[in-house]
Amino acid sequence: MSAPAASAAPPSSAPLIVLAVLAAGGVAYGVVLRNTSLIVGMTVLCAALTQRLGGLWKWLPIALYALAFTATLVLVKTRLEPWSLLGALALILGLGLLSIREGSKARETEWLHDTVKALEEGSVKLGEARDAEAIIRAGIAILQNLRVAPHFAMVAYRRGTPMILAARGAFEPFIEQPIVPSDNDSRSVQADHWVAEEVLALLKRPQRKTQLVVNIYGRATQHLGLILLTREDREFEADEKSVVESFARFLGAQLGQVYAIRELRDANDLTLKALGLALEHRDDDTGGHTQRVMTLALRLAARLGWDDERLKAVRWGAYLHDLGKIAVPDAILHKRGPLDPNERASMQRHVTIGYDMLQDLHFLPAETLDLVRYHHERWDGGGYPSGLRGQDIPDAARLFSIIDVYDALVNARPYKPVWSRERALQELRRQSGSQFDPQFVDAFLRMMSEQDDAKLVR
Repeated sequence: MSAPAASAAPPSSAPLIVLAVLAAGGVAYGVVLRNTSLIVGMTVLCAALTQRLGGLWKWLPIALYALAFTATLVLVKTRLEPWSLLGALALILGLGLLSIREGSKARETEWLHDTVKALEEGSVKLGEARDAEAIIRAGIAILQNLRVAPHFAMVAYRRGTPMILAARGAFEPFIEQPIVPSDNDSRSVQADHWVAEEVLALLKRPQRKTQLVVNIYGRATQHLGLILLTREDREFEADEKSVVESFARFLGAQLGQVYAIRELRDANDLTLKALGLALEHRDDDTGGHTQRVMTLALRLAARLGWDDERLKAVRWGAYLHDLGKIAVPDAILHKRGPLDPNERASMQRHVTIGYDMLQDLHFLPAETLDLVRYHHERWDGGGYPSGLRGQDIPDAARLFSIIDVYDALVNARPYKPVWSRERALQELRRQSGSQFDPQFVDAFLRMMSEQDDAKLVR
């Protein structure tokens, strides 16, 4: 909490300096008049003015009064009375204590101001963070700006193993280092207090002379990790501990929210995957269609440079693309041979039925819904349900249509035998520019060719 003292006052304090100099002049005039009351009064006034200036200025009244008292004795040439000396010492002591108290108060005020500023700026960064890693980076920046300790680390759990995920000072070389019991004991990593002891033991003794360990909790009593701070000098004061504990609670709330959202997304993903697999058993005698098209679609989307959010939309779309077939009668779904016009119309309605069934799942991104509805559109406009053409077909649907057809060709269906891989790729090449997006087909063919080359190398 200490702040460096300034030896000179800022320009904005010029009026106070002028008044303090005038008060000092009043002290000198009191010496000339040999008027003790004027000396004391002007000294007190000077002290009141210089306390606000801070730095070396606050010690001016003490030095001034000591000089004035000595000068008065010399001019008056009288014997020094004990009571006069006691009064002078009392005034000097009082001014000294006042200076020390005001200096401490000024340092505390400055520290509180810096703390509030650091927390205000940090809370904005924490609010903008969208994942746990960004929250931890923002948290470390806040701790650094708080200047509570030169060495600090944040420990959290990855797959049950405690690790230093972020740090400053002497802890920095140990970032990403797993923390294991030094005695090779098989203790529960999240239940025992040994984690903090092992982390602190990484530092030299002088670096961890003073220690502060604060737990990070998320929802209810969900233990998310630890904040460890060390320094070489004084003990942590109560207000410092309070600030760090408050920060840890805020950090825990942010991390807990992110982890809760992640758990919800994972649950959504598993639910949608299970739904897709359940539907697959009704439509695909051989099984594995959902997993195969999802894997290939994600590979192609990643090759095209799509970001994580778009990859998630494609993955969920792959799970759900044939959801509407739940409304298609078995006689049509498993018919061997070509469909008549009425049967074909019934089969084609599965894309709009699936799309309509998903409308109440508000967490699904638009690209997932587009994939479900439009993955049977054609580049030349001859597809269904809307007869979209070229770039009017959503990207995710254009991409997935290639994968869906390829998987249907190389696997057995009630209406067709298995095609060879080479024949299926040749068919995609032939339909490029008519049924499929030419650029996406080229990317898919290159991807499959590179896969073949990789197999040859192995």
